[in-house]
Amino acid sequence: MNEIEISPVRLDEAEAVVDLAGRVWRAHYPGIITPEQIETMLAQRYRPVLVRQFLARGDIWLAARVAGALAGFAHGHPLTEDDYKLDKLYVDLDWQRQGIGGRLIDALAARIVSQGFSRLVLRVNRQNQNGIHAYLKHGFTVTTIHLEDIGNGFIMDDYVMTRELT
Repeated sequence: MNEIEISPVRLDEAEAVVDLAGRVWRAHYPGIITPEQIETMLAQRYRPVLVRQFLARGDIWLAARVAGALAGFAHGHPLTEDDYKLDKLYVDLDWQRQGIGGRLIDALAARIVSQGFSRLVLRVNRQNQNGIHAYLKHGFTVTTIHLEDIGNGFIMDDYVMTRELT
């Protein structure tokens, strides 16, 4: 396998991040949520301007690059004094199941422990069995259920999962 480099997302990679997220969502989420909800959520959450805004406010964005090309990314931000949210984690379809997601999680965890956070928290769709399995494999446990009306008649039906870091 080619060497994987994990380092911060650059401002000039915002479009590549949005493109990667769109490809993963459109390949992975049909059958879990409707195509209309996929497009609504992508429009709400994945725009280059939003990526740049989150970078500017100090959120952690990590890129996984293989031979210089973006193969995956993770985004996180503080929730509470102790909890840090893993908000986004996506790996290019051609690079899935090769350890990139786990490397991104571990890199994010190492950064936030050094900042005093003791728990990594995420939300995953309750029908996303592949995602749930991957997060369990990387030390997360299901802690609760979260339902959220996101507008336009769409509901997010998620598990909240946590990973203790200390």
